[in-house]
Amino acid sequence: CPLDIIKTLCVGEENWVDSRTVYIGHKEPPPGTEAFIQQRFPDNRIVSSKYTFWNFIPKNMFEQFRRVANFYFLIIFLVQLIIDTPTSPITSGLPLFFVITVTAIKQGYEDWLRHKADNAVNQCPVHVVQHGKVVRKQSRKLKVGDVVLVKEDETFPCDLILLSSSRDDGTCYVTTASLDGESSHKTYYAVQDTKAYSTEKEVDSIHATIECEQPQPDLYKFVGRINIYMENEPVARPLGSENLLLRGATLKNTEYIYAVAIYTGMETKMALNYQSKCQKRSAVEKSMNAYLVVYLCILISKALINTALKYVWQADPNRDEPWFNQRTEAERQRHLIRAFTDFLAFMVLFNYIIPVSMYVTVEMQKFLGSYFIMWDDDMFDEELGERAMVNTSDLNEELGQVEYVFTDKTGTLTENNMEFIECCVDGHVYVPHAICNGQVIPGAASMDMIDTSPGPEAREHEELFFRALCLCHTVQVKEEETVDGIKHGIHQGKSTSLYISSSPDEVALVEGMKRLGFTYLRLKDSLMEILNREDEIERFELLEVLTFDSVRRRMSVIVRATGEFYLFCKGADSSIFPRVISGKVDQVRARVEHNAVEGLRTLCVAYKRLSPEQYQEVCHLLSGAKLALQDRDKRLAEAYDLIEKDLILLGATAVEDRLQEKAADTIESLHKAGMKVWVLTGDKMETAAATCYASKLFRRNTQILELTTKRTEEQSLHDVLFDLSRTVLRQHGGMSRDTFSGLSGDYCDYGLIIDGATLSAVMRPDQEDSNSGNYKEIFLEICRNCSAVLCCRMAPLQKAQIVKLIKTSKEHPITLAIGDGANDVSMILEAHVGIGIMGKEGRQAARNSDYAIPKFKHLKKMLLVHGHYYYIRISELVQYFFYKNVCFIFPQFLYQFFCGFSQQPLYDTAYLTLYNISFTSLPILLYSLIEQHINMDILKKDPSLYKDIAKNSLLRWPTFIYWTVLGVYDAIVMFFGAYFLFDNTTFTSNGQMFGNWTFGTLVFTVLVFTVTFKLALDTHYWTWINHFVIWGSLIFFVVFSLLWGGIIWPFLNYQRMYYVFMQMLSSGPAWLSIILLITASLVPDVVKKVIWRALWPTTTETIQVDTCAYSSKRVCSSTSIIIVVRGRGLMTILHINMLLFPALR
Repeated sequence: CPLDIIKTLCVGEENWVDSRTVYIGHKEPPPGTEAFIQQRFPDNRIVSSKYTFWNFIPKNMFEQFRRVANFYFLIIFLVQLIIDTPTSPITSGLPLFFVITVTAIKQGYEDWLRHKADNAVNQCPVHVVQHGKVVRKQSRKLKVGDVVLVKEDETFPCDLILLSSSRDDGTCYVTTASLDGESSHKTYYAVQDTKAYSTEKEVDSIHATIECEQPQPDLYKFVGRINIYMENEPVARPLGSENLLLRGATLKNTEYIYAVAIYTGMETKMALNYQSKCQKRSAVEKSMNAYLVVYLCILISKALINTALKYVWQADPNRDEPWFNQRTEAERQRHLIRAFTDFLAFMVLFNYIIPVSMYVTVEMQKFLGSYFIMWDDDMFDEELGERAMVNTSDLNEELGQVEYVFTDKTGTLTENNMEFIECCVDGHVYVPHAICNGQVIPGAASMDMIDTSPGPEAREHEELFFRALCLCHTVQVKEEETVDGIKHGIHQGKSTSLYISSSPDEVALVEGMKRLGFTYLRLKDSLMEILNREDEIERFELLEVLTFDSVRRRMSVIVRATGEFYLFCKGADSSIFPRVISGKVDQVRARVEHNAVEGLRTLCVAYKRLSPEQYQEVCHLLSGAKLALQDRDKRLAEAYDLIEKDLILLGATAVEDRLQEKAADTIESLHKAGMKVWVLTGDKMETAAATCYASKLFRRNTQILELTTKRTEEQSLHDVLFDLSRTVLRQHGGMSRDTFSGLSGDYCDYGLIIDGATLSAVMRPDQEDSNSGNYKEIFLEICRNCSAVLCCRMAPLQKAQIVKLIKTSKEHPITLAIGDGANDVSMILEAHVGIGIMGKEGRQAARNSDYAIPKFKHLKKMLLVHGHYYYIRISELVQYFFYKNVCFIFPQFLYQFFCGFSQQPLYDTAYLTLYNISFTSLPILLYSLIEQHINMDILKKDPSLYKDIAKNSLLRWPTFIYWTVLGVYDAIVMFFGAYFLFDNTTFTSNGQMFGNWTFGTLVFTVLVFTVTFKLALDTHYWTWINHFVIWGSLIFFVVFSLLWGGIIWPFLNYQRMYYVFMQMLSSGPAWLSIILLITASLVPDVVKKVIWRALWPTTTETIQVDTCAYSSKRVCSSTSIIIVVRGRGLMTILHINMLLFPALR
């Protein structure tokens, strides 16, 4: 059977349960080889939108009415429509309609933009080979099995297997910046048997099938095989990740390629790594919803109490309805229905305790407040010409609550610019002039040599070292580059080389060697050419490349020159030194350690000569490992391990990955603010670790803990996790690291490094070892006790999994993710707050983020200043709204005890409607936009102030209860103060007594002035706008009351307020009672603040005292008196606003 032949040809046959068969060009296999079963695959459409035209209204309405507040106001509105209530349905219906409509328009517009972006991608033209010709198709019509032609600088439309290339060796170069953030060039290889097919007709003649795994999100993993039918005899070849071109990657330095589509549309690895966008809710909004539930319970309790007491009151026949309105016997029997309608009527009467206007005000505050970020000149980048952007304003206050920051490395922390610093050969240090991204920074023409020059004997080692670095790499050479018709790469009349590589530091090393006299020219027909110091061309035949991997931490090449075989090896010091048998190890090790402390990325270089017999043995080992389908990586690793030993040390190099400006200062400030910073990167461990040291994520005294594939191969994952757990808990005594955050630098600092493969094992839900315990919990415990964590070799979806793991842990911390590439989109969407950087890797991250900033350094001001202010402002707004509505409605509740529970309103309808809309709304809105309790320069200089507002400290239950009790107290003072004054005093000169509307108006007047003065006392940052709005609101109330009660309005069917307000103001006792009741309401809050600041001052309050008392720069010094009392270590501040007490001026 032909299938048996295939199995015998394939070493280590895998029994795939879940695999797919792809027929190249949709051609059936030859008869008798295998059954032709055409599978159904999705088309190539990408869908990132949330709604369609048909489901937008029902789906959006469903999502909006899932919010407790919206649903509650809908119920109240319906109740007002159905039964006869004391207030009009318009009072609830209009604000609800406004909020729902604005939100729907906003979300609809955002989804329309997503539809527009999807259509742009799906309608993009692609070239497909059909019947020996190239035809154009829309990307969405591409199918699995189509053969695609991709030209240079084009993006791959789906996941492809490379069949052939314009390059003779069957390779192509690709940048994967939009996938893993790396802008460097990577090399991919065509199938060996098809790489010679270079025309459409030749490619169309290929008769083959591909068997591979079903789609899965790991970008770095692919297993498959291709069966090529030549004269009906199948030839099987293995396929790996080096043959797979991923959607979103871009073809570079290769004229064209032919490839076959194997995963399309939402099954591509990029789409599988795309995290669906869901609506995020801030911690403040969750607190608001919790408070809403509490106030809803209070509201229901009030309505139940009043309904019950009404029927207790009416049980007395003398207190039943009057004789002219007596009920019939039938009506008397309908107790249950009447009781229910009475209950609903009381619900509507007391409904204002939960104001819909608060939600409107919060929406306006978030929307208008977001402009302060966009207008901030400190967050404008002149180089890019970009300002910070706000894509969603719903999370402004969440910027002030961040506990974990997850950041990408390449392009986020670093500029992705490598600079060759020095190399050390046998203890001699060579420092060429700075070389950055292939450009020599102007300077002297010769190189500097530190220490003494090497003698003639060491000259050979020196040149061997330089040759090793010119040969041991994966750098490709491009003679010239054309950009906008201008040829680059010409220097001083000579054609110069442009180096490209999968690793930017390899380019820096090759450029460094060029500056030191050895120039790598090209790789042609397996020959590597070098121009030496004497301008002679040396040629080396490249025989084998032992590629780099994160477990070995090294790479090697085997070359032949003048009949001799050489193995050159470069890698991390920890992987090279144990394999060295000679060389000046101590001197090189000392230099490597010195450079590591400086945060430079170091590599060691070694070599050995191979005899022809040894080389043949190496070839046999490598060919056997490369043909394996099962455990291919493991067998290759074993072969490499046998080959790379007994080396002779040559020297070491030092390369710097240039950090973004002020990146280290930003991370240091975030640490001081109490945030934990994690770096999540797809980069190699050594590269990422060096960046972490340079950015001060890891400090010199940080003890690094490794949870990597290399370690889990030596020990079981179970043992490694428990070892690390014991290590950190032994130091911390079982307590969280937060306990020690204020201790001295002597305290042992831990940093954790974990790679993607080990993370997958930790996150795996089904552990084979039943005694292993919960790996996730152990891992989280280790992370909690580490000051910083580095996760390397991360796939995009793994980044999102890490964020989700921390986000859903038992502490439920607020997380922030920041990145610059499409590979960061998943974690940006997963985190509570997602920030995109407008970097070099495209704008996918910026488009999918909640906020976008030009550079990483701008994160400092965004969190420490804007986040701090937003949280302070909105927490005051929420608490103040509930407070002023308790003050507003509780007197109405008390009034029912004095009106026979008849649902008689205490306030006039105009006052009920305008209280939250006009009289008290603007001052708190303005406060929530411009309040600055501390100067922003102080917030930037002292990041520790961020800790004062951490963990939603201003919206905790004790604070909420205090505001509620204060509101109840003020309501009782207002109501009973006015009641007793009415009871015992003749209010007018002619002896006339006031009626119930005058009583309600007096209470309402005290109420409006009290809640406005309360806000004025809480204001620290006074401007002319504050004065205008606060005093203007009070003047507006007085003027409105005079007009409302001073004119007979023809459109009203009642005139109960006519002349009421003027009559009240004509009474001296009324003026006195207003002043006394306002003072009695405000004094307890002022006294409480003075005592609290004296006994338990926060850091923020201490700074407020110091700045107000001793700095003439503070604005408040001209409008306030600051009385500072010091004694026995206590400091008390009494802040008296002169605007409220003119007599003190």
